[in-house]
Amino acid sequence: MSMPALQPLSDEALMERIIQRDQQAFSILYDRYSGKLLSYFKRMLWNNHDLAEDCLQDLFMKIARQPELFDVSRSFRPWVYTVANNLCKMEYRKNSTRGTKISLDKTAELADNHVKITEKIDRKDFIHKLKEVLQTINEPHRSTFMMRYFDELSLKEISAIFECSEGTVKSRLFYTLRKIATKLPQFKYA
Repeated sequence: MSMPALQPLSDEALMERIIQRDQQAFSILYDRYSGKLLSYFKRMLWNNHDLAEDCLQDLFMKIARQPELFDVSRSFRPWVYTVANNLCKMEYRKNSTRGTKISLDKTAELADNHVKITEKIDRKDFIHKLKEVLQTINEPHRSTFMMRYFDELSLKEISAIFECSEGTVKSRLFYTLRKIATKLPQFKYA
């Protein structure tokens, strides 16, 4: 099957072909997810571009070397974000053993369709303050918030990634939004 013929296939169908060692299917899947996952890694790993690229390559090397680790009866997107989240956790552990302070220095801006900021607030100032607040939030809550509002994952996908109920995801989001609203009273959420 030619590459254009593979384009409309679902992620799961592409993984089935990757398990059969189809390099074109791998290329298409890489093209679909590399940009999103690189952005995710950058946000989660202190905006360290080199580290984000290393993690992205590690993730896709795992897929290339052991595609059979993916259960084709499940959804690909939550699975790949679970792998990405686990790679981030490994980096957090490495970072904590080095005693380096975690910083979300250059966190990307929130998607406009998810967060409405009053016109009076300077967006740059808000983002700076938001980064400071996010630094004070524990990792599962921060990751949940970022997956929902930066990566636009559904509640169902996030619950699959963290292997918890959708209620737990909603609770984490509520807690995080409440903390942000408390620290940044100008932040409004629905």
